[in-house]
Amino acid sequence: MVKAIIDIMEKTNRVLNIVKAEYGLKDKSQAIDKVVEKFEEFSMDEDLKPEYIKKLRKIQKQKALPAGNIKDFRRMYGSE
Repeated sequence: MVKAIIDIMEKTNRVLNIVKAEYGLKDKSQAIDKVVEKFEEFSMDEDLKPEYIKKLRKIQKQKALPAGNIKDFRRMYGSE
């Protein structure tokens, strides 16, 4: 782990406090790690083919099926 003393703008400080609170993090260094993690996920999209991204976004918009229980599942899909 690397230790660093950094200067950040007030707005950046507020955003880090929000990230820290939203994810229940202990300190701002964890908030910075979370922001970088989210950026990596976001920037990874650029490496993917546009067709795949389109398909992925379509899937993400789909409504989830109700979970129910195993009896409901078997009844819905004819396993019983």
